[in-house]
Amino acid sequence: MEKLIGLIRLLWPEVTTDFEYSLRQVLVREEVPKKQFVLKEGQVAQKMYFIEKGCVRGYYLKDGQEVNSWFMKEGDFVISIVSFYAKSPSEEIIETLEESLLWSISRQNLERLYLQYPAFNLVGRLLTEKYYVLSEQRTQNLRKKTADERYRNLVASFPDISNRVPLKYIASYLGISSETLSRLRAKKW
Repeated sequence: MEKLIGLIRLLWPEVTTDFEYSLRQVLVREEVPKKQFVLKEGQVAQKMYFIEKGCVRGYYLKDGQEVNSWFMKEGDFVISIVSFYAKSPSEEIIETLEESLLWSISRQNLERLYLQYPAFNLVGRLLTEKYYVLSEQRTQNLRKKTADERYRNLVASFPDISNRVPLKYIASYLGISSETLSRLRAKKW
């Protein structure tokens, strides 16, 4: 929990002890085994998660095949944005790739904190901006970059990804075959 509190303090240096106490009261520690679903397709996302330890992926099914959308690790937030904010059934599946320690907050408690501590909305806005930018960058990478460039960008932002994420998931995320990924990994830059 201290990593999450530290991140919030970076974004909002004027955190009050009253807010911190209130936040600690609503955060739930969740130890989640490897290969466990945090959210299944068709469920409505009720929680937002902060990853203290572990690695998590988001994916969807297309014609029975898994298509990986993102990977998150320590220090990241995990949420099915459309499901959480639109209160609609998720098309996305969220699964742990490693044994993970997550801190969750329900939508109801998050909204209550926003109302009770209006300055906390700044943290929400800054985090929303950060993850929206990451989402746009992923989309632009898929549309504009070569497979080699996409792979280099991924490794630059997540250097140990191939030690933590199965290669077939990485290939799916990059929109390439496992064979193409093997060739890219074998290249020396």
